[in-house]
Amino acid sequence: MTDIKIEDKWQKKWQKSKLFQSNPDNREKIFLTVAYPYPSGAMHVGHGRTYTVPDVYARFKRMQGYNVLFPMAWHVTGAPVIGIAKRIKRRDPWTLDIYQNVHKVPEEALNKFTDPHYIVKYFSEEYHDVMTHMGYSIDWRREFTTIDPHYQKFITWQFAKLNQKGLVRRGAHPVKYCPDDENPVGDHDLLEGEGVAINELTLIKFKMGETYLVAATFRPETLFGATNLWLNPDEEYVKIKNDGEEWIVSKKAYDNLLNQKTGLEMVGEVDAPGLIGQHVENPVTGEKHIILPASFVDPAYATGVVYSVPAHAPADYIALIDLKNDSETLEKYGIKEKVENIQPIGLITLKGFGQHPAVEMIEQMGVKSQQDPKLKEATNEMYKLEHAKGVMDEHVTGFSGLRVPEARDAIKETLLEEGKGDIMHEFAEKPVICRCGTECVVKILDNQWFLKYSDEEWTQTAQDTLSHMKTIPAEIRPNFEYYLNWLHDWACARRIGLGTPLPWDPQWLIEPLSDSTIYMSYYAIATHLKNIDPEELDEEFFDHIFLDKPTTKTNIPEGMKEEFNYWYPLDWRLSAKDLVGNHLSFHIFHHSAIYPEEKRPRGVVVFGMGLLEGNKMSSSKGNIILLEDAIKIHGADVVRLFLMSSAEPWQDFDWREKEVIGTKKRLEWFSGFAAMVDELHGSQIQLCDCTEAPAVDKAINAWMISQVNQRVRDATQALEGFQTRKALQEALFLFKKDIDHYLHRVDLELKSGDGREEIISVLAYVLGIWIRLMAPFTPHACEELWDRHGGEGFVSEAPWPEFNPDLINEKVHKGEEIIQGLVDDIREIKKITKSQAEKIHIYLAPEWKWEVFDIALKVGKPDVGSIMGQAIKANVHDDKKELAGFAQKIAREMTKINYVGYLNEFDLLMNSLSYLQRESGAEIIIHSSYGESGEDDYDPQNKARNALPYKPAIYLE
Repeated sequence: MTDIKIEDKWQKKWQKSKLFQSNPDNREKIFLTVAYPYPSGAMHVGHGRTYTVPDVYARFKRMQGYNVLFPMAWHVTGAPVIGIAKRIKRRDPWTLDIYQNVHKVPEEALNKFTDPHYIVKYFSEEYHDVMTHMGYSIDWRREFTTIDPHYQKFITWQFAKLNQKGLVRRGAHPVKYCPDDENPVGDHDLLEGEGVAINELTLIKFKMGETYLVAATFRPETLFGATNLWLNPDEEYVKIKNDGEEWIVSKKAYDNLLNQKTGLEMVGEVDAPGLIGQHVENPVTGEKHIILPASFVDPAYATGVVYSVPAHAPADYIALIDLKNDSETLEKYGIKEKVENIQPIGLITLKGFGQHPAVEMIEQMGVKSQQDPKLKEATNEMYKLEHAKGVMDEHVTGFSGLRVPEARDAIKETLLEEGKGDIMHEFAEKPVICRCGTECVVKILDNQWFLKYSDEEWTQTAQDTLSHMKTIPAEIRPNFEYYLNWLHDWACARRIGLGTPLPWDPQWLIEPLSDSTIYMSYYAIATHLKNIDPEELDEEFFDHIFLDKPTTKTNIPEGMKEEFNYWYPLDWRLSAKDLVGNHLSFHIFHHSAIYPEEKRPRGVVVFGMGLLEGNKMSSSKGNIILLEDAIKIHGADVVRLFLMSSAEPWQDFDWREKEVIGTKKRLEWFSGFAAMVDELHGSQIQLCDCTEAPAVDKAINAWMISQVNQRVRDATQALEGFQTRKALQEALFLFKKDIDHYLHRVDLELKSGDGREEIISVLAYVLGIWIRLMAPFTPHACEELWDRHGGEGFVSEAPWPEFNPDLINEKVHKGEEIIQGLVDDIREIKKITKSQAEKIHIYLAPEWKWEVFDIALKVGKPDVGSIMGQAIKANVHDDKKELAGFAQKIAREMTKINYVGYLNEFDLLMNSLSYLQRESGAEIIIHSSYGESGEDDYDPQNKARNALPYKPAIYLE
């Protein structure tokens, strides 16, 4: 259990009863949302983890008595489906293969994928079905797509508000751009390159006769340490005209620069090998630098020209060493003597390093050549250290004593002012590929619309909002603080794609990340909008609903504003950790701009990534398991259980088929436990008769009840913090271990009939709690068990089990610990001595040792003098020498022992005598000065003196 038929049965029952349709009432509410999916492909198990986490939490809170709203919608804004439709139309083999064999789209449907709207419809319906099969407790009445006319009116209102507040501007800005679509692209529009930043580079003009060889750099402050220039003689270079100057750059750089600069003109090709050995002039020092060959120079990156600073750039130093050792290349270009004379020039003082930090870094990290994978690490480490702690040397005229970041900005400004430099932009990593299959470029758009995330006042308001929010995990908070301060203005509009026109400039469409920032508000009122003409949804309408402004409108549905005010603010927002720097930060920015403080979000949870058998999941590379297939093979409850138990939500998880099968066995055991209890009872347990913990006489039964309450306490605490893995450790894995131990302990009593009724009442109590404890994770199996055993209503609505602190008994736990410790010790002694003892003598600690333990507990620290002083004063023992030895021993031991006070060990062990004898395979004789065994003085090997409270001494005979 569960099989697909049972899962389907309960899904239909939930749907028929409208169980998860959430309406305002007098209960406390919980409103949580997870990033709505972009339905351009089938759901895979990575999506399963994303959407199961909020469902588990929603179910948990619903059982706690909260009114929970968990809605879902479809994000279809942007160009991805446009790109897919284009590729399908031109019968692109890779795209056809992905959609036929990875996403498993039937041929008939695939032929219709030339229409982007059909792609959206197909996959949003598939998502809806798969989410239903997963048992998600979604209020489907609130479902929408981001191109629905009603939603577009809501987005229009949102952007009108931002524009009125002066938070939208028009201007020039570098953007990721698809030359084929002639459109800016966001991360959602990309096949490759999601999250890749756009970096600003300084262009340095090195004069060479009447032309300039133009190099690009992140670090213009290092110009004072330049020794040579690198270019790749095997690649194409061209001469271009820019503002009357002639520049030499790579041919690929010219193609890129056309997207960033106006008026560029191609003059002609350049003989790249002919440039090797020539010299250029450093624009800040006037020094002459030789041009040298380097195969590592990428002509597609920046300008295809690099200047070399071997004292501070590990890659430059190792390249110079490699060239000095390459006699063939040196002879080919006739540059041997000149290259041999090049030495690093230091210009930055860095504590812990000498004049040439890059040389030392290379030696420290053992980098051997340009191909060494450690070279990149060395470069990054050098950059970070010099950026954080570097200071410009005294000989760097005009900039000495400045910290490296200050010098960088000052030198860049000087170069620009004096016409010796320029600016270009480049991707931090390549390739960046649009979903249409075209490689993207960085383009400067002059008339683009931007959200002003750089606005200081807006940023401060966003930081204030964050300061009142919970972030899970807690350690993600500094990331949010950083990104809220770091975010630059964001290009918020596109020319093509699906989406909402910008209200004041409708030739532009609002891009995907910008129209998905406060849509949680829309969920709150979505059920009221169905029968309203979208044309009636104007600014006054939304101002009244969301901002409580007066209105003369008579078409506003009754209760609509009250419903928004009931559900808002949003309690929890869940999304991927790689969206902290955009979507999740935008979410905070936009709420902060539009809503008053009391309506701003309260909490955010971030997700880790998904792996498949150790490799990153990727639909485009075919490395996924479809969620629908996983459900058919394993069942939804098994899939849910594995996804929630393999890692905490914010950690990366790894789908491993063998482990999923192992999870299935755990669920089968859980389901089988109910049948076993019924069998012991002689008929089916009725859970309505077993809601309270039974009164018990035997310690082992009290132990089981105590363990159950402890597990409930810890699982509840874990779920409050979205720790699904920890919650399942408590609610399933450790719970199962407790029950296994308990059944083993009471096996003899069950067989003999002694105390059988008490044991069965405990097991019935355990079953009722366990089913409810597991219900958020495996709802179908739990509904089936709940129904079979006479549970009232749906388990999905049953009260969450509450732990009773009075039933968590430390002394009961300690008692069971003593018994198990004895069993383990006897086994160990028998193993070491290879003994087949017929009798085992157990010696209990005398009363005076318990009194010394009590004194040590009061002292509270390992202070032998205080323990001795108080023990002598209380006259606990006549033998002062033995007392002193014991005091010294327990002063060390007290920090290791969880001392919970005196236990009557004699009664405890006598009540467990049959169990101890079965486990040890021998007669057990218990010796105690306060017991009645009749053999208290029998101690041939003087073992009794070793007895401690909680740790009886043992003698095998």
